Amino acid sequence: MAAESRTTHALTPDPLTREVVDLFGTVVARFHEEYELAASEHQLTGAQARVLALLAREPTPMRQVARQLKCEPSNVTGIVDRLESRGLVERRADPADRRVKVAAATEQGRTTAAQLRGGLDFAGAPLAELTPAERTLLRDLLRRMLGDDAVTETP
Repeated sequence: MAAESRTTHALTPDPLTREVVDLFGTVVARFHEEYELAASEHQLTGAQARVLALLAREPTPMRQVARQLKCEPSNVTGIVDRLESRGLVERRADPADRRVKVAAATEQGRTTAAQLRGGLDFAGAPLAELTPAERTLLRDLLRRMLGDDAVTETP
């Protein structure tokens, strides 16, 4: 019964739900627009910038990058090839399993990824206007929507 009511509810959202969905769509569109612009300022495509951002966090097997980006491993191979030719990433053996190759951001790649993140300011001013408690609530609600129940404490 609960699944049935969720399915019915999902098919006929109330006006507030429709408005929230529309607002999410607007936020996503603005984010993508700004992300593409920030990437182009570094002569990167949006896909290259996303891969670089992932690899700047930690060295990652390319199959895992493909899973995270929901694309084919061959696409990631081509993107990593282009990033590697620019000195932004490197391939290396995984210390945990020498048979596995991981891609990792170089120092220049981590710097570029940080500059990309810094260039994404469309939400910076609006978020800065929220109190820390409001930003924490927003973060926690978004995590909940995404199924991430692990809420970490931040100072």
